[in-house]
Order: sequence, then structure tokens, then C-alpha cells
Amino acid sequence: MSFVILTDGTSNLGRDLREKFNIDYIPYVITSDKDGKDYVATLDWDAFSPKEYYDRMRDGDYFRTTQVQIVSYEEKFEQFLKEGHDILSISLSSALSGSFNASCLARESVLERYPDRKIRCVDTLNAAGGQGLIVLQAAQMKDEGKSLEEIADWIEKNRLCFHQLGTVDDMVYLKRSGRISSFKHVMSKILNIKPIIVSNSKGENVSLTTAKGRKNAWNKIIELTKENVIEPEKQMLFIVHGDDIERSEELKEEILKVVPFKEVYITAMNPTVGATTGPGTQGIYFFGKEVTF
Repeated sequence: MSFVILTDGTSNLGRDLREKFNIDYIPYVITSDKDGKDYVATLDWDAFSPKEYYDRMRDGDYFRTTQVQIVSYEEKFEQFLKEGHDILSISLSSALSGSFNASCLARESVLERYPDRKIRCVDTLNAAGGQGLIVLQAAQMKDEGKSLEEIADWIEKNRLCFHQLGTVDDMVYLKRSGRISSFKHVMSKILNIKPIIVSNSKGENVSLTTAKGRKNAWNKIIELTKENVIEPEKQMLFIVHGDDIERSEELKEEILKVVPFKEVYITAMNPTVGATTGPGTQGIYFFGKEVTF
């Protein structure tokens, strides 16, 4: 039985990669505090460009996110099953959203009508570029002839080997989303402290350490990359940014001086995760040693 790979709107996969590897996705919905409108947060930035989005945040707008609903999964699952495909659904970390759980509930509902078919829902314990790299690995394995179950099992065994290292320009967006306290936000502004944000073994985004200023934060990110990466010459480095591609290009060059990645993919942070991290964010993702903390 043929199968399709489905992910969600936090995977940061541009149209080029989705079309190359035949990947489909379900977008999230974001709501503007300023105009009260809901926007579909597509990976192709249909509602507004990355610059327009992050400029709105710079001007004081705040976006709230809504997880992918059960009915959205049900509709997409049924569409593919009717077309004759089984489904591998690969979701944002369950520690960050209820969308993975929604996919599981939709699976149970839909399979009551298609009891002889297969839907496998996988929790990546990752977000953004980390989630995207996992989806790309799944697509490459599919092209190599691996089965749906083989790929899903591989992801669940290796998902903690996908690393996230990032920092933000302003912790106000983390504060607004409840990720940090007002005190930490104020002190970070006064002292120019940058958090080094990683994904832990539970799939949570946590501050592993801090650095004073952007340059020191980048140096720490590069140091941790060198310590944790495995065979960079065979893999892709995924870089995301909050409307600051110039800094991403600069960060790329600094990393490649130390760690020889085979290729580098740079893209704007998707609007769903970007609502929490804000403008100026820089994050990198790669495959390495297992995360154990």
C-alpha cells in the first residue's frame, strides 16, 4: 500500500522542499491582538510576507496561536485514504502543542470507517527546523523504499538526536507567551543577556545557558554545535530567522568555518513558532548526539 507523509505548519519546509519530496501539511491559525482577525499561518506566507509579519510584531502586535484541530486532521486523513494512500503523520512536539494529540484522536475516529487501513502518528519532540529535518529524513527514507512502519520506528528511535540551538533578540515575546517571567525579561534587557534555547528530551524549549550579547551567544551556539554534531559533511544544517536573513548568512559563514556541513538551508521562522520567538530570532538545527537532559 502506498503512503503519504503529512506534517504541520511548524515544520518550516518551504514549497521547494515540499514539492521535491512530495510532502503535505496542515497549517495552524494565528490571531492578531490588534485587529482581532484570524489568519491561516501557511508555510508559504500567504497572509503576509515574513517582513510584514515581523514588522507588525515590532510595531506592537501580538499573535496568539491555535493548534491544528481534530477536524482538520480528520478531513486530511480521509482525503488521502479515499485516494488509496496510508498516512504517516509527523507532528510538532507534544510538549509545545496539543496538535499531536489531535492527530491521534482523529486517527482513531477515521479508522473506525477504514478499519483495514493504516495511519501512524509520530511525535517529533521537535519544532521548526528540527521537525523539518525529521520530515525530510522520512521522505528520503520513503524514496529509498522504506516502509511506513520502518520510517515511523526510526523517527521514534532517533528523534532526540535532532538538535536545536537558538537565541532571540528580545525576550518580550517569550514573556507574553508565558515562557519566562517579567523579571527575567527586564533583567535580560538591562544586562543584554541572550538565552541559548534548546529542545530537551521531553520536547520542551528550555534555556540551556545564557551569553552576554549576540556575538557571545553565537560563539556558544557554534561551540555546542561542534561538540554535538555527527558527520556534518553528510548532512544539512537548517537555519531559521525572524526576518533577519543577513544575520543568518553571517551565522552560516561563522559555523562553516568550524563545522563543515554538506549543505545549508535558510528560511524565515514560520509564523506559528515566530509568534513566540519574535523578530531577530536565529536558530540552527542538525543531527547529532542524543539529547539526554
